[in-house]
Amino acid sequence: MLELAVLKKKAVDLLCQLIETQSFSREEDKTADIIFNFLTEHGATAHRQNNNVWSIHPNFDENKKTILLNSHHDTVKFGSSWTYDPLKATIEGDKLIGLGSNDAGASAVSLLATYINFLKEDLPFNLIVAITAEEESSGELNVGSILPVLPKIDLGIVGEPTQMDMAIAERGLVVMDVSIKGKTGHAARNEGVNAIYEAIDAMNWFRTYNFERVSDMLGPVKMTVTQIEAGNQHNVVPDECNLVVDCRVNELYANQEVVDIIASCLPKAIVKARSLRLNSSRISENHPIVQKGIELGCMTYGSPTMSDQAMMNFETVKMGPGDSARSHTPDEYIYLSEIEHGIERYVNLLKGFTF
Repeated sequence: MLELAVLKKKAVDLLCQLIETQSFSREEDKTADIIFNFLTEHGATAHRQNNNVWSIHPNFDENKKTILLNSHHDTVKFGSSWTYDPLKATIEGDKLIGLGSNDAGASAVSLLATYINFLKEDLPFNLIVAITAEEESSGELNVGSILPVLPKIDLGIVGEPTQMDMAIAERGLVVMDVSIKGKTGHAARNEGVNAIYEAIDAMNWFRTYNFERVSDMLGPVKMTVTQIEAGNQHNVVPDECNLVVDCRVNELYANQEVVDIIASCLPKAIVKARSLRLNSSRISENHPIVQKGIELGCMTYGSPTMSDQAMMNFETVKMGPGDSARSHTPDEYIYLSEIEHGIERYVNLLKGFTF
């Protein structure tokens, strides 16, 4: 078995290699190659479907419960305000700067190191590591695409930057297209029904409506009108006004239920959800993995940001090295000490764990 200090160094080296290999969401084939090779080079049996790579612990026993270690290796595209080369791993003291270093490369390499650490051990549970694609784009070929070919999962540990605290709840997301109809007329005369004016009532409703059920961890359901489109000519009263609404759902509502409530409250509007698959999640604070995390010093909280937890129909916690506030920002970075701490906490979380 490799010493943990050696694994920590290998994790940092792997992260540098991943940073310097372009892996925009839906274009992750080269980093998938690197992760596949890393697993095989360390004695694991690697599997791959599209750009998703995983390994199942060799002592798999169908009579045991199964834990999935998951993070993603795709990145967003970088903007023009970077002052460092985003595709170069730059180390300055304890700081490693580069695209995807914080979100979520540090989590990915820390989970891989944790898996390799336990590779030769006979664990009281089954262990699977999956470093997957298309998280940033919520693409069809993300982790959800491989869950049907994996064994039944009982618990997921999802690696995202949380400062190694535990997000035990996460908001879901429903994006809706809302159409309000009017009737065309000449703008110079008192004709028609202006769809923009009709939409004002709907926009005010989205701004002021309060869903009844409020989560103690995530707060209320949050709705925001983020786009509006209407009219195609200055002298024609528009007969249609289209809104895009971003709705962040707490764990007390199903996505479809939220859409149904909105449609019933806005009978003049046509409400269509683009997708219902990005669900909210919640795990009990009394779950053994949460209790073990608290014993190790983890804080628990509810996360407003989306992750691949939304794809998982089993209990999950979200935790990883780094800080969510650095994600998708210029000169994104991770501290090397955060990676070392992340590996230590993941290992200690699983060491001796039973559920």
